[in-house]
Amino acid sequence: MEMESNQSVRVMDVPNSYASDELFSTSPMCQEDIPALARLEEECFSEPWSEQSLAVELDNDTAHFFVAKSSDGTVVGYAGMHDVFGEGYIANIAVSAPWRGRGVGRLLVGSLVGYAQEKKLDFLTLEVRASNEAAISLYRTEGFELVGKRKDFYRNPQEDALLMTRRFLVRESESEI
Repeated sequence: MEMESNQSVRVMDVPNSYASDELFSTSPMCQEDIPALARLEEECFSEPWSEQSLAVELDNDTAHFFVAKSSDGTVVGYAGMHDVFGEGYIANIAVSAPWRGRGVGRLLVGSLVGYAQEKKLDFLTLEVRASNEAAISLYRTEGFELVGKRKDFYRNPQEDALLMTRRFLVRESESEI
C-alpha cells in the first residue's frame, strides 16, 4: 500500500459538529491499526470484516485504506477502496458512533476522493444501505450521484443498496470506452 500524506481537520471547522477543539487526522492503514479497526467493524456492520480480512488489504496493491484518529490517537473511523484499472471501488467507510456528525466521515471520504483525483481515476463508486440517510446525504454533498439500486444486497437486516458514483473523467463520446 502506498503512503499518502496525512490530512487533518479541526472539528470546530466542520458544519454541524459539536463544539470542540479536537483535531482529526487521516493516515494510511498500518498493521498496528488492525485490532481497533476490527472492533470498529463489529460496532458498525452486521457482517464485519475480521482482523485477518483487514490485514490482507495491507499486502493488496489495489487497496488504499485510511484511518481517522483523534488528537489522542484514538481510532475513530476508517475508509477503504480498491483501485482497479483506473476505477475506484469503495469497500467500507465506518465511523464510531460517538464520533458521527463531527466531520470524521467527510474527512475520510475526502481522503478517498483526493486519492482518486491524484491517481486520475475515472470514478469512485460505492453501495450504501437505502435507509442510511446520513451517509447518502454526505455522499451527495461530496459529489456522488445515485446511479442504481441492488435489490436485497444487504443481509441482517435484508435491505436494498443504493449504488452511488462520483465521476472524475468526462469522455467526449461513448466510443472512447
